[in-house]
Amino acid sequence: MSLADHSRRKADLRLRWPNPWSAGAALIAALVVAPILAVIWIALFPAENIWPHLVSTTLPRYLRNTLVLMFGVGLLAGAVGSGAAWLIARYEFPGRRWLEWLLLLPLAIPAYVGAYALVDFLEYAGPVQTALRGLFGWSSARDYWFPEIRSMGAAIVVLAAALFPYVYLLARNAFREQSGASEEVAQSLGTGALGRFWRVGLPLARPAIAAGMAIVMMESVNDFGTVDYFAVQTLTTGIFSVWLQSNNAGGAAQIAATVLALVILLVLLEKHSRRKMRFFNLSTHHRPVARKPLPPRAGWLATLACALPFALGFVLPAGVILSHALRNAANWAEPALWEAGLHTLMVCGIAAVLTVLGGVFLVYGVRLSGRQLPRLLLPVTTIGYAAPGAVLGVGILIPLAGLDHALADTVEAVTGRDIGLVLTGSAFALVLAYFVRFFAIAQGAADAAMGRVSPNLALAARSLGRNQGQTLAEVYYPMIRTSIASALLLVFVDCVKELPATLLLRPFNYETLATRVHEQASLENLGDAAPAAMLVIAVGLTAVGLLARANR
Repeated sequence: MSLADHSRRKADLRLRWPNPWSAGAALIAALVVAPILAVIWIALFPAENIWPHLVSTTLPRYLRNTLVLMFGVGLLAGAVGSGAAWLIARYEFPGRRWLEWLLLLPLAIPAYVGAYALVDFLEYAGPVQTALRGLFGWSSARDYWFPEIRSMGAAIVVLAAALFPYVYLLARNAFREQSGASEEVAQSLGTGALGRFWRVGLPLARPAIAAGMAIVMMESVNDFGTVDYFAVQTLTTGIFSVWLQSNNAGGAAQIAATVLALVILLVLLEKHSRRKMRFFNLSTHHRPVARKPLPPRAGWLATLACALPFALGFVLPAGVILSHALRNAANWAEPALWEAGLHTLMVCGIAAVLTVLGGVFLVYGVRLSGRQLPRLLLPVTTIGYAAPGAVLGVGILIPLAGLDHALADTVEAVTGRDIGLVLTGSAFALVLAYFVRFFAIAQGAADAAMGRVSPNLALAARSLGRNQGQTLAEVYYPMIRTSIASALLLVFVDCVKELPATLLLRPFNYETLATRVHEQASLENLGDAAPAAMLVIAVGLTAVGLLARANR
């Protein structure tokens, strides 16, 4: 056989037998997409079809409340985030340098913690109403009017206060990158500050603002703790109600499929709105907009405008929770708290490591394949991040429970030993849910980091006799380890804060910090919930610090 024939035979074998890295990448992608496909399958073929009953009774109310919540939070967070970003990027005023980073801190507060703190602060026995009664001599609630706290409006405010930093961060970067020439041209034509914002700054930053608002609205759909505490019935609470209270998995899957369709529609609308909104800087000498100092009165008003969302989104909830944690210091010694902390550390740590390893494996395998089809796997695997945790809970637990029972029956038939429920009776389902939900973070970080490594370095390593695994360990890893460490921390933090999937998939009597906060606060026992909430906030602050450092 000639050398050419031998080379052709090896190439044919490579086509016939996929590279193990590429095959592993395809397997990981299938694992990420499987829960979404399971939800659709169960919704289309339920054991008991209650879809007509849902449509005629509760589904319209769930859908209406979800749409009101989603668009209300999106519009409020968009207005607050873009307004604060414009002031920070365009003007100099007292405290601007501090507020530039303080406005990111609400990301450290889970929305459900903010809900518990707001109710504790504003309820009848809280400090605000108590002070009003003492100041004006009112003796009961019949003597004065106070807005209803547990309502749709309060839920919108709490979620917007927790989520506006997503819009703020993207809008601030967009305003910073705009050319100073367009600002100067508008000013020379007599356009005032407000006109320059509406006619120049906002249209140019609209793609970034739209992306931030889309993230905010998807997070609003995913929320369970806040809407459940405020008694707002949404599609997410409907999943819990139909599944856990009515014991109808098919109906829960049908509601979950509705949520999934709503999220996909939202993503498509966001992409369509940005399709023809592309702006380019045609100048070869890009000059950013110079910040202008504001007069004293206007400057202090700008400080107040930026400080209010920071106070509502971080100072108020953190202050209320900290006060309860200090007043109930004995609760820090409770074994249940540290057991929940240990569970959180173990489950979230394992999930974060596996997620990041899976992301690196997938990206590296796709790069090794060199084909177009595997590259289509990358955007497909981000769908888990768009899917709410309750949807993933349905898509994971129902098929996994069937597999678990089949496995236990098979082992018992062969060995005569009942091994119990290995998959759903342990934290396996929880780790899998975190893996699917936050895989997009790890995959995106790995893809961006590997994209900065020159392919020539990998080729040089291969020419020196290194195999594909050694090339990843000796060439890629030293150059991407900082990005990988950041992704590891971000995935860990998101796992710690995740509530809906944790409530659905945790084993019996298995507490994490998030579920402990939710259960104690639901019992109106904020003193017991405060230590766990403070630990969750502390973990969130670590991620915000990393985010601020990356966006200097």
